[in-house]
Amino acid sequence: MKDKKKKTKKKGDLLLTLALIVAVAVFCFAAYNLYHIYTEYKKGTDEYNHIEEMAVTERAPETEDTEQTEQEDQGPKPPIDVDFAALKSVNEDVVGWIYIEALNDISYPVVKGKDNEEYLHTTYEKNYNFAGTIFIDYENSSDFTDCNTLVYGHNMKNGSMFGQLKKFSEDQATYEKSKYFWILTPEKNYRYEIIAAYTTGVNSDTYTLFKGPGDEFQKYLDTIKGYSDIKTDDTNLTIKDKIVTLSTCTGNESTRFVVQGKQVNAEDVS
Repeated sequence: MKDKKKKTKKKGDLLLTLALIVAVAVFCFAAYNLYHIYTEYKKGTDEYNHIEEMAVTERAPETEDTEQTEQEDQGPKPPIDVDFAALKSVNEDVVGWIYIEALNDISYPVVKGKDNEEYLHTTYEKNYNFAGTIFIDYENSSDFTDCNTLVYGHNMKNGSMFGQLKKFSEDQATYEKSKYFWILTPEKNYRYEIIAAYTTGVNSDTYTLFKGPGDEFQKYLDTIKGYSDIKTDDTNLTIKDKIVTLSTCTGNESTRFVVQGKQVNAEDVS
């Protein structure tokens, strides 16, 4: 009986030791994965912070005099200035810089790749990283003159890239804070008024590209405002308008979250 008890105890001790080893291995594997994810996020964030420091300067706060001058001239000035020569010295694929007034953490270079896979997990400095780069659809024109320009960015868990875009649908106050975003290019500075923010299917008509203005585009414009999850100003849309669609993932493979804006100002870069 004693021998039997000893054998049972040894067997139990062995199982307990094995369970402990497995638990430690699982913990170490999980810790490694978390560390790897953390370092990936940090690398991406550090790189884009460096790029912003290199190429972007904030404009001085507006005074009543500067506001009056802007109204007399061509309209509002962008909140930032961008050095595209510096950006091109790093990556020739740059086509613009996006800045969202209500979410000023969204301030990034925008590129155009040879397809829609090139910059999915490749940073502006051509390093592999989950964050990738903000990029326009490879079938769009580089100068944002298409009827609908599609701009893609990852919904990163640390809020980087387009990770904060969903705030427009989560809280109406985000739109109320500012309904405008900017896309600055080497030739022009474009200002957009947000007309809709909503979740849509990956293959929805939201992602339609148009050869040019016409009845099909007018039908599209008549439809998209009705998709919005938030209340936006009653802005008239015509076939002369230029739309930018900002798109990010939702965590559900079948849906995407989009914010759409109508171009309201186009100013030549002096």
